Amino acid sequence: MSDKPSLGFVGLGLMGTAMSQRLLEKGWQLNVWNLESERIAPVVAAGAVAMASPAQVAAESDIVLMCVLHTQAVEQCVFGPAGIAQTARSGQILVDHSTADPKKSKGLAAKLRAETGMGWVDAPVSGGPLAARAGELTIMAGGEEQDVDVVRPIMADLAANFTRAGGSGAGQVAKMLNQAIVGTTYVLMAEALVLAESSDIDAAKLPECLAGGHADGTLLRQLYPRMQARAFEPPLGYARQLLKDMHAVQSEIHGLGLELPLIEKAVTQYETYVSAGNDMKDGASIVNLYKKD
Repeated sequence: MSDKPSLGFVGLGLMGTAMSQRLLEKGWQLNVWNLESERIAPVVAAGAVAMASPAQVAAESDIVLMCVLHTQAVEQCVFGPAGIAQTARSGQILVDHSTADPKKSKGLAAKLRAETGMGWVDAPVSGGPLAARAGELTIMAGGEEQDVDVVRPIMADLAANFTRAGGSGAGQVAKMLNQAIVGTTYVLMAEALVLAESSDIDAAKLPECLAGGHADGTLLRQLYPRMQARAFEPPLGYARQLLKDMHAVQSEIHGLGLELPLIEKAVTQYETYVSAGNDMKDGASIVNLYKKD
């Protein structure tokens, strides 16, 4: 590979688009594909080259980044009829930024390497589209250490924190834990806000009141004001996506034979909210589930 490898990007949703735009601004050559073709045009306008399939992306790129909806989409994009594996070759690396099942991800990585020689780094992200545009994502990685080292220069343009959590699948485990904390805290933050708005306090002052205490943090400083203002357009992340991630956490809990009622309750709240037609609403708009009389 050259000092500046050509990159591919498969999946141009909210996160994939923001990450692609960031990489183009940082001078990377980028070949892109997305299932819904209308999402490709803005990225091409920024300098990317449109490809006809994930297979063509892999054929024209040294390193392929991918950010798709779920584990099934990951498998289809890699091993489907026009998938990455069709043109993959030894020396390439696939960096999967999707949030996927850890065990399945590990199995797919092993299959891709055995059949094609292409390496796989599972590297799910946290931080949202705004952090992606600013190069301030948190990216948790799993995979062979040498593969992770190869992609570090790319990740340096996307992330403020890029950490190898362990071998294949470890990045997905770390992301699952991240989503358990995020999803549960979103519900807790919504309930704290409703309690504040129902009590004898200026609810907007709560982050200032609690600054520096144990309850202080990014979610209190950034999420709470958005919830309090009900400022959810455009969405920074979809409720259906967070529910999908929480279902993965729930599956892991049950598989390990654990009883974790707080997380289970958060899953139930998101199920109720999404089933009421709010699947494409911002995940933080869960606060709208709580209606004051």
